[in-house]
Amino acid sequence: MTLLRDHDLALAFDHASHSYDRLTALNPGYRTDLLRSARRLRLPREGAGLHILDLGCGTGASTRALLRAAPRARITAVDASSGMLARAQSKTWPARVRFQHLTAEGLTATGEGSYDAVFAAYLFRNVTDTDEVLKTVRTLLRPGGRLAVHEYSLSGSAVHRALWTAVCRGVIIPAGSFSGDRDLYRHLWRSVLDFDTVPDFTDRLRGTGFSAVRALPVAGWQTGITHTFLAREGSATTAEYAR
Repeated sequence: MTLLRDHDLALAFDHASHSYDRLTALNPGYRTDLLRSARRLRLPREGAGLHILDLGCGTGASTRALLRAAPRARITAVDASSGMLARAQSKTWPARVRFQHLTAEGLTATGEGSYDAVFAAYLFRNVTDTDEVLKTVRTLLRPGGRLAVHEYSLSGSAVHRALWTAVCRGVIIPAGSFSGDRDLYRHLWRSVLDFDTVPDFTDRLRGTGFSAVRALPVAGWQTGITHTFLAREGSATTAEYAR
């Protein structure tokens, strides 16, 4: 199948926005894993005085994870899908959280920055030019700023690849079809298979200029399927990150 991209993908997410929270709630550990990745940023002082970008915020689950990990931070959350963003905005948020309808590629045009940290959950396998978006993120981060990418990125093992396909065919695609969003969830299945493996994405992060790059697994059935990637803009040591 042909993967959905850009405008077509945003429209698919618009259509799925009404049922997205219910479907992700069926995934054991979905919100717990997002919180674990957000906490792996190790933001000091509960985020006091920091400005964080939630890149590809969807319906706000990643924003909520950031708010729990850094309750005193200022958070700007952006997404390319107006439908997903509307669902996020309909929830209750403190005044230091704001939402913007923007693509990852369009962020530099806002003239906003620098961010102390960027959190991107389930984003990079959906962008057309991964390297360009990573370069954009680097320009938005202050020197020493932190990046956490929470993403479906397979370990490279044939076992994990087969497990992902089995879960998609047995659970995810049928559930998505029931809500009328079969194409989006078939895209999810194929986009993970086509995306970088963990070694490939860590190499990509280093190749686009990030330092202190490391990948950490999540727990449960997604071990070997979903990972947290941590990196810095400028010089840093991996010892600064918690496991």
